[in-house]
Amino acid sequence: MPNFIIKTHQKNAVYRANQIFILNKGMNSGKPQKEPFTNSFVILFQNDEDAGTVYWLAYSLWKAKFWHQSLLGSVIPFLRIADFKKHFMSKVNEMLQEHELHKKQIQALKLLEQKEEQFHKDIILINELRSVILSNYCKK
Repeated sequence: MPNFIIKTHQKNAVYRANQIFILNKGMNSGKPQKEPFTNSFVILFQNDEDAGTVYWLAYSLWKAKFWHQSLLGSVIPFLRIADFKKHFMSKVNEMLQEHELHKKQIQALKLLEQKEEQFHKDIILINELRSVILSNYCKK
């Protein structure tokens, strides 16, 4: 079972290498990242394997807009740490019950992320080529 601690990220805090950050303000609340956000929670782990496993669970919850039900605030929605801890802990426990299925889903998500990155790079190249062709066409 992954051992972790969830805290509010402090701006100048220095952490060991095994942590992920979860955005806690705005419509992207719940978004995980390896680098700190200005408004975020930090989840500290004892090892890198646990961090990777929980990162992909957090990623899945964010993509599924799971945290939208817990957002508060009328102008800038935000996620309370108590709500986050309660729901996140229960989801981690659920994931541990079906760990093999979770591993397969993580592999599928990683593959999709790689394909998406390649797709974005291809789109950028296509747009650059289009610009070159159009600029050459307009020069004539």
